[in-house]
Amino acid sequence: MPKMKTNRAAAKRFRKTGSGKIRRAKAGLSHGMVSKNRKHCRRLRKNDMVHKSMVKRIKVLLPYA
Repeated sequence: MPKMKTNRAAAKRFRKTGSGKIRRAKAGLSHGMVSKNRKHCRRLRKNDMVHKSMVKRIKVLLPYA
């Protein structure tokens, strides 16, 4: 049986934490900062966790997760 390939697009977007959860970046920080207030932009900078209902799907894309 050959090794399972990692989905490279998913590997760039998700990382596994030490406890085994999947971490992701928040959306909406790539452009259009002028219309967003500072507080909103600051919140978007922090990482977020993938929802438990989506973890199983992402683990299929990332064999190491």
